[in-house]
Amino acid sequence: MRLEQFDFDLPEELIAQHPPHHRGMSRLLHLNAASGAMRDLLFQDLPDLMAPGDLLVFNDTRVVKARLFGQKTTGGSVELLIERVVGPHRAWALIRASHAPHVGSALKVAGAVDVSVAERRGEFYLLEFGGPDTVLDVLERHGSVPLPPYIQRRPDEMDESRYQTVYARVPGAVAAPTAGLHFDEHMLARLRRREVDFAFLTLHVGAGTFQPVRESDIDAHRMHSEWYELPEATVKALERARGRGGRVTAVGTTTLRALEAAAQSEGLHAGAGETDLFIRPGFAFRIVERLITNFHLPRSTLLMLVCAFVGTELTLKAYRHAIAERYRFFSYGDAMLVEVEPGARLQRMPAA
Repeated sequence: MRLEQFDFDLPEELIAQHPPHHRGMSRLLHLNAASGAMRDLLFQDLPDLMAPGDLLVFNDTRVVKARLFGQKTTGGSVELLIERVVGPHRAWALIRASHAPHVGSALKVAGAVDVSVAERRGEFYLLEFGGPDTVLDVLERHGSVPLPPYIQRRPDEMDESRYQTVYARVPGAVAAPTAGLHFDEHMLARLRRREVDFAFLTLHVGAGTFQPVRESDIDAHRMHSEWYELPEATVKALERARGRGGRVTAVGTTTLRALEAAAQSEGLHAGAGETDLFIRPGFAFRIVERLITNFHLPRSTLLMLVCAFVGTELTLKAYRHAIAERYRFFSYGDAMLVEVEPGARLQRMPAA
């Protein structure tokens, strides 16, 4: 397929620059792939779309304050975006500077922390942090929230809580699993009362989530790999849902990607690993039949994933509807619940 097939025109004023005043106040577009029907709802209506025995799977990654500012020994300014922490004092990062630093270069972060460039692989640099503090300690003390590039303002204190899900647990992401930002404790309690089951996994969202697709033939695109972990308890919850005919809903594209990556080998097994799975039209889904997701960038791999899930034509029709109805787009924007025919994918779920 060609990259231009996933393009659309979005008015700039529909790009949400701030979250809603309260979690859960967003709108929700309900899209049914079987009938093509679309309904304009509120996110607060979500429990009414769930049935007892349904399963919601969440990504419990926690966003770290991954953006750091500093100087080179020559005095030039640098901006670091930590991509992945790989040890107490080591991390891979993107570096923005007037001149790219060389391996062996010394940096000073926040005027206080010595950092050396140990290695370079493509656009990423392996950094070694000196001193007693771990990388995560340095990020918590000196870092700032890594808001996406389309949010054209500096992060503030509000972003430290709102660019984070209420169930975030495992630090390591540099971007939020944004579908989860709509859930608050009240919503979770309502879903529990409706006897909807919850399960969790971890996928640390990397900077590659914003990586543009540069190839006209999308099959030539290569994803950045991301670390994920699928607990045994979540595998068991999926098996129970399959056994009783409950619907599996992935909260966010990262959750869906982790589940489908774990099902690529024989069976579905708990464990941790890396995935560079690129889900685009033609992908054979095996686990998920419902997806809660935000509205994504034109020509992005996330949009391609949604197109693979419910069909390109129907997805772009839904996006045109959302634009006409003035939905808010991207990380702090509104949400969609998209679904395929009930049970269509649980029947293909691989045995553990």
